[in-house]
Amino acid sequence: QVQLVESGGGLVQAGGSLRLSCAASGRTFSMYAGGWFRQAPGKERDFVATISRNFGITYYADSVKGRFTISRDNAKNTLYLQMNSLKPEDTAVYYCAAGNSGTTRHDYDYWGQGTQVTVSS
Repeated sequence: QVQLVESGGGLVQAGGSLRLSCAASGRTFSMYAGGWFRQAPGKERDFVATISRNFGITYYADSVKGRFTISRDNAKNTLYLQMNSLKPEDTAVYYCAAGNSGTTRHDYDYWGQGTQVTVSS
C-alpha cells in the first residue's frame, strides 16, 4: 500500500506559478511510476504528466507541455508538479497517483485526495 498526500494548491492569477507536492508513505515510492491528473467540475479526470520509476523519463499532455514540469525525489518519497504560465483553463482539482507509467487512470493503483488549483483571469 502507498498513501499519497498532495499539497501546494491555491488561488493564483493567470500567468502565475504554483508547485504541487505529493508526499508518499508506505511502500517505497521508487517502486512506482508517478503521475498527475486533474479534474475540472463536470468533467472527466484527465492525464497531466507522468514520470518513470527511474531515469526520470517524463511525458506530458499536449495542453501543459512546455508549461508544467513533473519531477520526483525518491530519497524524500515526493512527487512534484511545477506549473508555470498558468491559465484559467488549468483550474481543477489535481491528483497525484502511483502505479505503472501511463496516461490513463487504469495505469495507477494509488491516488491522493486531491488539491484545488484555481487560476483567475
